[in-house]
Amino acid sequence: MRILFCNYEYPPLGGGGGVINALIAQEMAKHHEVTVLTSQGLGLPRENIESGVRVVRAPVFFRKQESVATLRSMLAYIPMGIRAGHELIKANHYDVINTYFVLPTGPVGNALSNSGGIPNVLTLLGGDIYDPSKFLSPHRHPVLRAAVRHLLRKADIVVGDSNDTIEKMQRYHSPETKGVWIPLGIQRPKVEPASRKRYGFEEDEVLLVTVGRLVPRKGIDQLISMMESFKGQRVHLLVIGAGPEENSLRQEALKRQLDSQVHFMGYVEENEKFRILKMSDLYVSTSQHEGFGLVFLEGMACGLPVVCYDHGGHTDFLRDQETGYIVRLNDLELFKARCQLLIENSDLRKAIGEKNKRHVEEFYIDKCALRYESIFREAVAIHANKHSVGQRVWSMQKRAA
Repeated sequence: MRILFCNYEYPPLGGGGGVINALIAQEMAKHHEVTVLTSQGLGLPRENIESGVRVVRAPVFFRKQESVATLRSMLAYIPMGIRAGHELIKANHYDVINTYFVLPTGPVGNALSNSGGIPNVLTLLGGDIYDPSKFLSPHRHPVLRAAVRHLLRKADIVVGDSNDTIEKMQRYHSPETKGVWIPLGIQRPKVEPASRKRYGFEEDEVLLVTVGRLVPRKGIDQLISMMESFKGQRVHLLVIGAGPEENSLRQEALKRQLDSQVHFMGYVEENEKFRILKMSDLYVSTSQHEGFGLVFLEGMACGLPVVCYDHGGHTDFLRDQETGYIVRLNDLELFKARCQLLIENSDLRKAIGEKNKRHVEEFYIDKCALRYESIFREAVAIHANKHSVGQRVWSMQKRAA
């Protein structure tokens, strides 16, 4: 197949949605011809080949950070992406389009699908339809809800990264749309643990780790607050990621005199991220909502128990007292107690970690890509059937006239 992915973010821009798109595209490129249409910015090339994937970037001029898009840059991607996409579909015959994020990418995929007569698979990643931490979350605004509903109904197939995402789609936007669940996938970690000595830690210290963009939804401030309970103990929190909240979070740790126990690692390359995860003892997250929670799988693949809240798509694959602990949203006292239990019991940590490594086998990227390949072929058949029915109706109307 010739596959066109549309996504306003793609590495090195953006977060998990771009990363999973890149992993799927690279896996698909082993057997198919794959193009990605994304945003250009911050000195990135207009076009290049990455791991067998042709990456075409539509110019946008308002992006200031790799990790977070501005509203203007997202809006700019719509006309610029449609323009660049029209050039692509004129020069190439694509069998299917896979659009990531109903907003802001949805209008691009829909326009190209309409103009090129190409089936469109729309992938929802949670935050694009429901993000309780954002005032501009689509579920809160009638105009955005109407736009989302229109795009959902126009797509040939809608994929949700979790049952939670599909439930939110139907509750807030389009009850009649039947979403298909395809979980996100991760690469199998093939690296050795990072050296604790290199990072300044001792072997008997307990390392808590969290990964994500430093934005309000991730609730990193709660983890810093929790660390006060472990002040002066041989317990550390490693925060992997960058974002607009970094300075204020650093100041919060400094104010609480936790700067020697809370470590901001910044953005790290994928291999180093997995090395740090393998070096750590416990994955923690106080995120207010996750559409799926890819980072939980990454922690599990590295043999870590997970402690997190119960709000989001990660509840599809996490189990309380089996994969770690799932705590009621914002019950920080219970969250702290669960962490304390695992900090004090290394045998329990290891037992859960080994179980998690076995549990995650179903969520590696090759299996995820096979599910998408099947959906793409189904979308092609659905689209062809729609076209055939449309042609028959048009012929009947013409004869009747």
